[in-house]
Amino acid sequence: MARAEDAGGVRSLQLAIDVLEAVAFAEEELGVTAIAERLKVTKGSVHRHLSTWVSRGYLVQNPTTSRYAIGPKSRLLARMAPDTDLIQLAEGPMRDLRDALGQTVVLSEMTPRGALVLTKLSGMSPIEIGVRAGSELSFHGSAQGKVMLAFAPHPFQARVLGRPLKRFTEKTIVSARRLEQELVEIARQGYASAPEEAMLGLNTVAAPIFDTQDACIATLAVVGSIQFLPEKPKPAVTAALTEAAQQISRKLGHGRGADRPALSRRPAR
Repeated sequence: MARAEDAGGVRSLQLAIDVLEAVAFAEEELGVTAIAERLKVTKGSVHRHLSTWVSRGYLVQNPTTSRYAIGPKSRLLARMAPDTDLIQLAEGPMRDLRDALGQTVVLSEMTPRGALVLTKLSGMSPIEIGVRAGSELSFHGSAQGKVMLAFAPHPFQARVLGRPLKRFTEKTIVSARRLEQELVEIARQGYASAPEEAMLGLNTVAAPIFDTQDACIATLAVVGSIQFLPEKPKPAVTAALTEAAQQISRKLGHGRGADRPALSRRPAR
């Protein structure tokens, strides 16, 4: 009985966090129905968690629209986080890269489950291509995730590749053996691409961002139509991308070794 109650408590906590993240990562205020549809749960269960988050100050409800947005306690937690502001450090190199290539540029950070999109700069095409901040990309089906895996410790690679791998499109690689071979090549060349592996018609090319301890903690990527960002990216694209990623790495202290103390960061694995 205790185990069943514990499992129910964990599921309830997971749903509560899912509700908070749905509101936090949305580009506009969300209502109960929209949140329930995104999470594929009942409106009643969503409403209970929303009420709790509002009462504790982590969310607020617009009295006019009855929709929900981030509250003062959530903003306070963000300001109190001790981590180096990766988004701020990456802003200049990201803008320069976007202006040079004209493609959407995406910054992602490593989590135990994949590549978490932190921010993006939209490209110059009239058709916007990219992903929302807060989206979490898989390790095996995205260029960002593959880069993170390629530079991760081997035990971590083994755990990820030992799990069932979801096929997102007909071009997603779900063979652990093929992925292992690709990871070796990614580590050698310093970047990864994933043409039409996450979504047909799109390609992403990503490069690693390292911290002062030589750990790959994030990636910088360009995203575009397969028409303009082909399966084999042009050398000019990969050169500009890797140089921008290296600029961010240097800002994080990579390459300085003992000359600079390690930055405080969340453990990724």
